[in-house]
Amino acid sequence: MEVFPRFSNRLLSLSSINPNPKSLITPFFHLQFCQLPTSNPLPICPNPIKTTHFFSTKPLNSSLSSSPSTLKTRAGWLLGLGEKNKQKLPDLVKAGDPVLHEPAREVDPNEIGSEKIQKIIDDMIKVMRIAPGVGLAAPQIGVPLKIIVLEDTKEFISYAPKEEIKAQDRRPFDLLVIVNPVLKKKSNRTALFFEGCLSVDGYRAVVERYLDVEVKGLDQYGQPIKVDASGWQARILQHECDHLEGALYVDKMMPRTFRTVENLDLPLAVGCPKLGARKISS
Repeated sequence: MEVFPRFSNRLLSLSSINPNPKSLITPFFHLQFCQLPTSNPLPICPNPIKTTHFFSTKPLNSSLSSSPSTLKTRAGWLLGLGEKNKQKLPDLVKAGDPVLHEPAREVDPNEIGSEKIQKIIDDMIKVMRIAPGVGLAAPQIGVPLKIIVLEDTKEFISYAPKEEIKAQDRRPFDLLVIVNPVLKKKSNRTALFFEGCLSVDGYRAVVERYLDVEVKGLDQYGQPIKVDASGWQARILQHECDHLEGALYVDKMMPRTFRTVENLDLPLAVGCPKLGARKISS
């Protein structure tokens, strides 16, 4: 899922953002940052706000996917300096690839500790951070397995306007790896905000999401994990879990809200619901 949405109806486009983060206009759903803590060795693109997404790429093992794009050899990402630090990572899979439109398979709990699954998880984390983004599902890298990773840092959030952070109920949280996640709503409270996705790069649309959810599954070590989330974290979880069911945000977007990132500042069409939190009947 792309990182920052704008409450003002706009998500900054990756191509239009000023490289100077201090001069950036509010990014809506596109989460990105220009700098990362020194503890994070991964390189970051010049402007995080414009490049963060929920995304996918090529599978680590072609046997995991029937997707044509996942069977091709791709160029690796360059991590660090020098030839010795070059490392191949999956490419993002784009909308239209069957792996993004079909349900993913559950991971055998006994295989979570295997080298293959651990490599997939490790690659997902690296790809998410390099994008950068706040969430990633395995199908987005061409792997049709039920695995998601997500994190939202103080650095990411610092680029969003305070009024938007408050409206979105957005708070930082540490890296989460969830295998075979099962999501359920905890209340009928919902909110409408723009969403974006690396697999549908360059576009945004308003999506209504529950504000309170619970997700159960297994962590990267195969141990049970339960996450109670609200606000923006709940939205990220729903976005990523949708990927595991073969659904993109465009499959759930509000009618007449789809637009290019360049047009995010334009007002919504007459009759479209306002952005923000709202209640729905039981």
